[in-house]
Amino acid sequence: MSANFTAEAESRNTASDMVWFDFGGVLSPPLDSIFVEYGRKTGVTPAQLQQALRDSSAILGGNALSALELSEITEVEFGRLLRRALTGVDLSAARLETFGAQWFEGVQANPLMIGAARTLRALGHRIGVLSNNVVEWEPYWRPMISEMGEPDCVIDSCRVGCRKPDPRIFGIAERTASVRPGNCVLIDDVAENCTAAVTAGWQAVHFRTDQQTLTELSQLLGHSELLAAAPSPVARL
Repeated sequence: MSANFTAEAESRNTASDMVWFDFGGVLSPPLDSIFVEYGRKTGVTPAQLQQALRDSSAILGGNALSALELSEITEVEFGRLLRRALTGVDLSAARLETFGAQWFEGVQANPLMIGAARTLRALGHRIGVLSNNVVEWEPYWRPMISEMGEPDCVIDSCRVGCRKPDPRIFGIAERTASVRPGNCVLIDDVAENCTAAVTAGWQAVHFRTDQQTLTELSQLLGHSELLAAAPSPVARL
């Protein structure tokens, strides 16, 4: 169990009644692998795209991806920023103004985290999605997670006007789901988001690998059933 991010439950019977999953990097495959796959589809390498995200932020005068996730700019505007930043790169195969459709094309959900959500629901927990995400990308990512069943609550940064690790988003989640902070667990691949959740009174598991996450979650909630799906102790590639 991660001492930094996973609080010990005082009682196995009251550890949590709501488990919140991040989407990108938890319910989805690792983001690094999606960058690689996007490069295969478009010819834009991960290094080029990551630099373009930094350069787009400089052009905008603020974090471009954060602005997109807060609906401060549209997907089309985001794509135009990337196009400016990728000057000199062959973009003949890239559809930057409809970035999400190409980014998610062929991407499948993480089956182990989808399975964990289904198991937790069967064990009596409510399931939420708490994500920094994009309005125009919802038609792509929502179908990806359909096999886990309809979430009891979805809190999306682009819909509520704030994003993790802003503490306000945890309060919004609590009020929307009618749940106390001490009865919430966040699973997130960003350490800063986990720290913010703990500061807000939640419990958190910092996702690094499937096995590590399932192990820590089973210890936290007292559900050995989660370990049935755990892979061998290696990170996902």
